[in-house]
Amino acid sequence: MLEVRPFTADDRDAWEPLWQGYLTFYKSSLPAEVTDTTWRRLLDPAEPMHGLAAVLDGTILGIVHYLYHRSTWTTGDYCYLQDLFTAEEARGRGVGRALIEAVYERAQADGASRVYWLTHETNSPAQVLYDKVAARSGFIQYRHLFR
Repeated sequence: MLEVRPFTADDRDAWEPLWQGYLTFYKSSLPAEVTDTTWRRLLDPAEPMHGLAAVLDGTILGIVHYLYHRSTWTTGDYCYLQDLFTAEEARGRGVGRALIEAVYERAQADGASRVYWLTHETNSPAQVLYDKVAARSGFIQYRHLFR
């Protein structure tokens, strides 16, 4: 039975290869300092950032990170599902859906008025799932990076 639960400090060694796999998928890399800070934030109850693990038979097969933020459009918070990744051998087995639904449950319980996320336009395998569990907003993202 697949269990979705919050990360514990003992999950770091299982989380990091999935995190690095996510970054590799998006052709990205981050300094170790950013990864270390992210992990600390995911475990800090004072942070608005959270993480969940999908666990089967003691093995973490997928991870999701999400955070809450204010909006001018609602009195409650929005929940941004920032990162979702499953181990290759777990794809197509309901792990991604279970992680998304767990975020939905937590966000609703915490009073968020919506959960939203982004994916790359070329990530068509994930979009098959996303189209089943959410509606496309039609918005296009623009960004300006500071280096």
